[in-house]
Amino acid sequence: MAITPKGLRLLLIGLIVMISGYILMVGGGSDNPEVFNYAMFDFRRMVAAPIVIILGIVIEVVAIMRVFKK
Repeated sequence: MAITPKGLRLLLIGLIVMISGYILMVGGGSDNPEVFNYAMFDFRRMVAAPIVIILGIVIEVVAIMRVFKK
């Protein structure tokens, strides 16, 4: 089962989507360890980023499993 150019393109798109999800999760730390920062529990990190990562995984599975015509 060879990877076609369409499948390879979808694999790269899925990888970019997953990387963008991990980038959405970055940040939220505090410079002072005595102060708790509630910014790490916002919508972007708790909801949006995992959904984007799961979407990237779904794209990867489709790219691997689907048979594309050349």
